[in-house]
Amino acid sequence: MVELAGIIVLGIIAQWVAWRLKLPAILPLILIGLLVGPIASLYTEDGLKLIEPIFNGQKGLFPGDGLYYFVSLAISIILFEGGLTLKMSEIKNVGPVITKLITLGSVVTFFGAAISAYYIFGLNWQVSFLFSALIIVTGPTVITPILRNIPLKKDISTVLKWEGILIDPIGALAAVLVFEFISVGEGQAYTLTALVEFGKIVLFGTTFGFTFAHALTYSIKKNFIPHYLLNVVSLSLVLMVFVMSDLFAHESGLLAVVVMGMVLGNIDLPNLKELLYFKESLSILLISILFILLAANINISDLELILNWKTVGLFAVIVFVIRPLGVFLSTHGSSLKLKEKLFISWVGPRGIVAAGIASLFGSKLLARGEAGAEYITPLVFMIVLGTVLLNATTARVFAKLVGVFLKKSNGILIIGASKMSRLIGEYLQKNGRHVVLIDNNQTNVAKAKKIGLDAIAANIYSDTLSDNIELNDVGFLMALTGNSDINKYVINKFTKHFGENGSFRLITDDEMNNPESNPKDGLFSQTDDYIKLTETVREYPSINEIELESTEHYNSLIDITNKDGRIIPIFLKTPEGELQIISSHSDVHEEITDGFILVYLGKVFDIETDNVKQISNEEEEADDSE
Repeated sequence: MVELAGIIVLGIIAQWVAWRLKLPAILPLILIGLLVGPIASLYTEDGLKLIEPIFNGQKGLFPGDGLYYFVSLAISIILFEGGLTLKMSEIKNVGPVITKLITLGSVVTFFGAAISAYYIFGLNWQVSFLFSALIIVTGPTVITPILRNIPLKKDISTVLKWEGILIDPIGALAAVLVFEFISVGEGQAYTLTALVEFGKIVLFGTTFGFTFAHALTYSIKKNFIPHYLLNVVSLSLVLMVFVMSDLFAHESGLLAVVVMGMVLGNIDLPNLKELLYFKESLSILLISILFILLAANINISDLELILNWKTVGLFAVIVFVIRPLGVFLSTHGSSLKLKEKLFISWVGPRGIVAAGIASLFGSKLLARGEAGAEYITPLVFMIVLGTVLLNATTARVFAKLVGVFLKKSNGILIIGASKMSRLIGEYLQKNGRHVVLIDNNQTNVAKAKKIGLDAIAANIYSDTLSDNIELNDVGFLMALTGNSDINKYVINKFTKHFGENGSFRLITDDEMNNPESNPKDGLFSQTDDYIKLTETVREYPSINEIELESTEHYNSLIDITNKDGRIIPIFLKTPEGELQIISSHSDVHEEITDGFILVYLGKVFDIETDNVKQISNEEEEADDSE
């Protein structure tokens, strides 16, 4: 009982330490597992570990095959949660690159790492290929914390995120096929068995995943499942799908749960966010327990096997030769620049699936007496720990070195996806800015996506936004909801994460009627709150531009807009095309000359002023309804 409670407590402490130090949690988790496991046996009086998952095969916390069953079920939940986060709309620009990375890149790693293990460590071909199959996988649980605090272009973050999730089942499939090869034997028997097993895995994995995802969707939409049972029913269904698929085709369960998660994640499913929050919390707990258990299950004799220069050589070849080779071949002909390819090559940490399956298959082969099987688990853990440590400590520096680190985050996060927000977001996107709209209203989010905007259905009171690596290039924050309390909350909570270059919110009705209370983060003007903006957009659903000649000219136009509630200035465009957000103070921090443009909402200027010229009108939004 003490050991079980200790694992959970230590796991959560490791997660907290990782959060405070901005590191992948896998790093402190593995170190804790090694400290209470193999390293503890060096200083305890009886020479035993403080935590012993399996002792002499039959004793310990998980005697017999108990640990492997627990690992398998836990990994299925983790992969399902990862599948839920995959949105097809995210890969419209980098889909071909991701496809090549998880296919061609996997092939390069599979053969390259196997050849390296064979010649560097002298392992037989069977064990070498099992090792290479296991290290194909990266993983979102380790990539996300590494990238979370590095401002990057969205395409780079998207490539790494999708590769990390999609490549997990591919690596697992490769490992299964090699395991079958070792179990069945070489020659014709292997060829036929491998083809049959592969076909069964793909068939049953995709079928079970797709079928039960739609069954769960149907049950939720028809209210067959009460709200308070939604999370536990979903969890039990995931476990059932994993086990049933595995019964029909051995090791197809991993593919089944990933497919199930992907299908659910791309369906307009009520309560999807709530389901995702539950699975995310459960995944954190399972990862905390798993990594400590798996690291503690390693023996000191296993570590002694790899404490040599051969290990350093193998690690160097995998990280500095095989990974870049796979990335450059996969990205050949893509729109990615050389510096972006170099950064993707550098970031390839291995995660929970590699460690979990390595422990599973390594121990099984060791029990069968397979030559070289004792190297599988420690070598894979070495790759996992080494790549995470390398990337966690150098990714930010390397991003600056190769030039993918965004010195200024120009992306704009808009809270609220109403018609007014969509109109502003569309204009910003047409002018080359990355815009993301956040709203908990699914209808507004769907309308934003329909016109080509990035939009996320999210609860701003959760921590998921701060952890979203695809918002790393956001440096401006605009709170445009009709709730002043939410707008103020957003500014207080997310300015540090997303508002480094400017955080703005709509003024309240009280602030609009009291000039002395004009807030420093007020947006657009002090004469326009959410209601006036909404009414203006409803009557004049367009964004217009007017050429400027001087600062005095600009100030005179601002005076006019303050008097006419149907004209609302929103941006100032420089001659270089850069957009500056206008605050409610209407302060200009640089001299305005020819080439500057005032961007405004509402009706077209209809006054006769010398040298004032309207240069363009944006097309009205097709759907005028809210």
